[in-house]
Amino acid sequence: MSKEKKKFEGSRIVGFIVEPYSVQHHFEGTYNEDTILSTCNEVSHVTADTRRFLSVDHATSVIFTYDIVWEKSEVEWSHRWDVYLRGHPQDRVHWFSITNSTLIVLLLAALVAMILVRTLNRDIAKYNDSTSLEDAKEEAGWKLVHADVFRPPRYRPMLFSVLVGSGMQVTAMSMVLLVCALLGFLSPANRGSLLTAFVLIFVFLGSVAGYCTSRLYKLFRGTSWRNCTTMAAFLYPGLAFGTFFIINCCLAYEGSTGAVPFGTLFTLLVLWFGVSTPLVFLGSYLGYKREAYKPPVRTNQIPRQIPDQPWYMSTPLSMLLCGILPFGAVSVELFFIMSALWLHQIYYIFGFLFLTVLILAATCIELTIMLTYLQLCAEDYRWWWRSFLASGSCALYLFLYGIWYFATQLDIAGMGVMVYFGYMSLISFTFFLMTGAIGYQGTFWFISKIYGSIKVD
Repeated sequence: MSKEKKKFEGSRIVGFIVEPYSVQHHFEGTYNEDTILSTCNEVSHVTADTRRFLSVDHATSVIFTYDIVWEKSEVEWSHRWDVYLRGHPQDRVHWFSITNSTLIVLLLAALVAMILVRTLNRDIAKYNDSTSLEDAKEEAGWKLVHADVFRPPRYRPMLFSVLVGSGMQVTAMSMVLLVCALLGFLSPANRGSLLTAFVLIFVFLGSVAGYCTSRLYKLFRGTSWRNCTTMAAFLYPGLAFGTFFIINCCLAYEGSTGAVPFGTLFTLLVLWFGVSTPLVFLGSYLGYKREAYKPPVRTNQIPRQIPDQPWYMSTPLSMLLCGILPFGAVSVELFFIMSALWLHQIYYIFGFLFLTVLILAATCIELTIMLTYLQLCAEDYRWWWRSFLASGSCALYLFLYGIWYFATQLDIAGMGVMVYFGYMSLISFTFFLMTGAIGYQGTFWFISKIYGSIKVD
């Protein structure tokens, strides 16, 4: 027979309410540790009486006391955190933000659909009609670069492959983390569970970075696969650990209690070199073993000359314009996340955050597709880096928002300034990798589809 679970005997604290008062205490004689206060004792409890408030208009002594009143509650121990999970008056703000962002996504989707349904269908029909082939060449220019659109980027294709691979790892980690939070695995009862899950999920998804990096680098016909895999294993994790290590050393030098002990740093190094790095090499090996992606059109040996582009098609301007809408889609939710990070508030509305991330991904993909289509129509086939930088540029607005938040919402001085901007720089770079990889993947799918739908002699 199985033993019955022993029932807990006693009382547990399921919640508390703190009400601070400045009380003018009264006592007889000279105050010491054994003095009994007439305004705060076992019989007389402190109440919010304005007649008892302390008025500090001259030099005086302040006596700090506390008073506890126990009240019986019907809340069970297992439901003590429900107060944070239920509806909140600020939920209206989140719904308003999501509604606005959804309208932006629908508008962009309508514009992209107009391009795909009207313009592209008309162009593809003409291109596939041999009788009107010459007229089609004169009307539009995106087909004219079909022999160069899959040409590898001229500038650092290895670095581009590593950034995309690291971005896909961060994206996969974010989605898995949000799903775990939605399923209730990350309870606020377990302090630090979110950060621990963040590190562990990122480490165990190292194979994603290796696989995506190797597949893209093989498409570029790269040969230095060992250097590429090594860079994928050490670039972003090294940057993150280096930033954390420098900040932690400065905190330890100042004697701060926020400094992480050496044992934790050693554990992070073991996870990095003992788990993440082997998984990156494993994913890279599996990616290189697979057959390379075969583009729908052939690439010529001699690159096509790119005509002069108008000023409004420049890469810096495209980055500035394309980063505004994705940042606007997450700006409201970002305020609550920043408050949780730097003002010690509790953030547990992962349902809203999950919807916001989906809207962010859709916005990045739609904007990058529109930009790339306009670029190809101008006979400029250098879309690889631009697709990544355009969607990733919203990280610049994230960092600028961090500067504004620091100036208006925080009161930090000394070492705290370095801690804040060090971590905000790392967060912004992580956001850059994620949004850049999402925008690139959507653009690659779009280009593969449109060039796979035309007949090329």
